[in-house]
Amino acid sequence: MTGGGRESEGGEEEVRGARRIPGPRGAADDLDLASVPLPPLPPPGGSAPDEAVPEQSQPASASGDAPETPESDAGEPEPDLGPGPAAEAWPEPDPGPEAEPADGTPEPHAPDPLVSSAPVVLPHQVLKALLGAWALSACSAEETAAVEDHLTGCAPCADEALRLRDAVGLLHTDGSLDLDPTLRTRVLDGCFGRRPARIPVPEWAAPYDAETARLDALLRDIGDSEWHAPVRLQWFEEERQVSRRTTVAGVIGHLMAVDGLLSAALGLDDPLDDGKTPLDPTERTETYWSATRRPPTRAVREPWRAQSHELIRTASFAGRNVAETSVSYGAFALPLQDAALDRAFECWVHGGDIADAVDYPYPAPSAAHLHRMIDLAARMLPAALAGRRSAGLAGPAKDLVAAGAPGRSLHLEIEGHGGGDWYIALDSPAAVGAPERAVAQVALDGVEFCRLVAGHISPVEAAAGQEGDREAIRDVLFAAASLSRL
Repeated sequence: MTGGGRESEGGEEEVRGARRIPGPRGAADDLDLASVPLPPLPPPGGSAPDEAVPEQSQPASASGDAPETPESDAGEPEPDLGPGPAAEAWPEPDPGPEAEPADGTPEPHAPDPLVSSAPVVLPHQVLKALLGAWALSACSAEETAAVEDHLTGCAPCADEALRLRDAVGLLHTDGSLDLDPTLRTRVLDGCFGRRPARIPVPEWAAPYDAETARLDALLRDIGDSEWHAPVRLQWFEEERQVSRRTTVAGVIGHLMAVDGLLSAALGLDDPLDDGKTPLDPTERTETYWSATRRPPTRAVREPWRAQSHELIRTASFAGRNVAETSVSYGAFALPLQDAALDRAFECWVHGGDIADAVDYPYPAPSAAHLHRMIDLAARMLPAALAGRRSAGLAGPAKDLVAAGAPGRSLHLEIEGHGGGDWYIALDSPAAVGAPERAVAQVALDGVEFCRLVAGHISPVEAAAGQEGDREAIRDVLFAAASLSRL
């Protein structure tokens, strides 16, 4: 290699359009610049791109011939600066002979093509390490292009990139970090779909299982001091709304005391069983609260949690016949499958009371479970209406029919989450509601109807839409509120 960065035997010929990498140069003090020949002019017809034509100290001849070569070129060899690392690592390609016309006239040189920068080529491990930065949009334009080009041909990296992009979505602060309330159900459904449980949870016990799990997750997240946060429990008695103040721990004790009714029906230990425990839910709760020597603390969570797990486990092993086992509430009784649904409803309602006290988000149950809770309340409305009528709190029956026959009805239309249509018999609990006998219609949101049944809103505030017999509408709405209790 010469000081000009090209082979000396090539004469004036050079590679046009290619970048020339010069060899290493000696220090300025060690090099006699006067002895270094000037590079010759390129042949006419064009110039190599990216290079300026160096100035020549000797003018060209008038005939157009190439300038005379200095004596130093003809008589003395050019100083050999020695091969350098760059020359060894980047050898000059051999340009090869160029054909010339027979008459000696140089052929006009065609314009050189533009040289574009090559795309970034990175190894697999480097591209894999860049996936995190790519998901965060922190790569340069060249790195982004290289990563996205790699993802089109590498399935493992493409899957990992999708997972990282989904994880980046969780970093946004404008969304809630609380888990989807249906996540547990979807995970269990996926697990059971691959490997069904040997002893599955009965379908009628699934709402109770889901709501106790949701409430337990809330209790796990709150601190010790929040167990003493005040909670106001509300329900209706006759025509007025009443309330009772307690704490978060007191609410869990109340749930555990009433769940003991289901434990007794399944042959399990009743947490209040001293031989004199009443069956009425309100009386059981008062008995538990009065028997507690100290205000309940978070220690009540473990026995309540163990009790709910034992109920679900026993119901699962007992088989399908246990669903019709009668559970006495004192003034009335329910089959075990409806009693479990009733306990799921109360667990959700009181879970919302606790969530309001500790400022915790607590959405409604899944649509399927909420629909079943609404259905239980709708089935209990005819008996509640008859009870209020016997107490003089509702209007008299207008059209008594035989048991099982269609009677005067109210069309209860539940909209939105868990919605549907129900026809409530108005004159006798043994009658059957029928669309052709409907004399009134009430439209309610599903969650609002449940709040009415829980005694959290008054009947006057509940109805979003009313049509037909006003007395029937009032009687049904107040009967729905009367289903609430402590």
